[in-house]
Amino acid sequence: MKKILFLFALVLSTTVTFTSCDTDDNVVVQHTDDVMDDDDMTIDPLTADVQLNVPYGDDPQQVYDLYLPAGRSADKTKVIVIVHGGGWIEGDKTDVTDIINLLQINNPNHAIVNINYRLATLNTPAFPNQFLDLQSVINQVISQKDTYQILPEFGLIGLSAGAHISLQYDSVYDLDDDVKFVCNIVGPCDFTDPFYQENPNFDLYLATLTDESAYPPGTDLAVALSPALQVSIKTSPTMLFYGNMDDLVPLTNGNTLNTKLETSGIDHQYTIYDGGHGDWNQVQFADLEQKVSIYIDTYLTIAE
Repeated sequence: MKKILFLFALVLSTTVTFTSCDTDDNVVVQHTDDVMDDDDMTIDPLTADVQLNVPYGDDPQQVYDLYLPAGRSADKTKVIVIVHGGGWIEGDKTDVTDIINLLQINNPNHAIVNINYRLATLNTPAFPNQFLDLQSVINQVISQKDTYQILPEFGLIGLSAGAHISLQYDSVYDLDDDVKFVCNIVGPCDFTDPFYQENPNFDLYLATLTDESAYPPGTDLAVALSPALQVSIKTSPTMLFYGNMDDLVPLTNGNTLNTKLETSGIDHQYTIYDGGHGDWNQVQFADLEQKVSIYIDTYLTIAE
């Protein structure tokens, strides 16, 4: 996904940088935003705030960065959650810094949560732990809505493995409909695809990534862990971006998800670019940037 992040950076025309006086990135940055006027005792609008490495679990990887916009309030400020990629075994929230910059330019009134999740090891399989990590982040942000002064409605933007996590969370775990849209950028979503099934090592790889004890005996993991096969009428509006020469996630995955969304009557948008696993050109990324911004304003609208 480094190619994706590099090309995202190319379409930046300006940057927005929030800084903190704290120099230790492992310390949660807390700011007091409520400013009281001594004369009339009114509360001035809140200023922008950044909190880094906010813990949501006991594992050191269970942290998120929080970007709160100026002028936010609990009755209008909705939340965009970014989920990085890395094949479920690597990657970090710092990989998507350029996407945060884009969002702050194009959708400046939204709060942003950029998450890390537990990367898969033999002792900590990816599934369902990474879905549960996303659930823990969302639940914690909801519990802190008054402190953060946000309205707990969420849009998910996932890249590659992060898109898989986001899609699966939306269709399987989001029982309260907190998620209002999902942006899926080259996410694997159908493990029953011959592209995967014909790989002689795939079943072993999937089993290694999965805590099978978390699923009922006899579960077909390839089906249970395929977001495209979990789509229902409860699935949120979804935008899909795929490359027609992707050698990691086949275009047939995008086609399957597109068909399932159509069959279930889910609002969605499907974009196919000439190129591979996110190694697209500036024009294509400018198109993606514009479409994502419009989607955010459509499905995660900020009231005036």
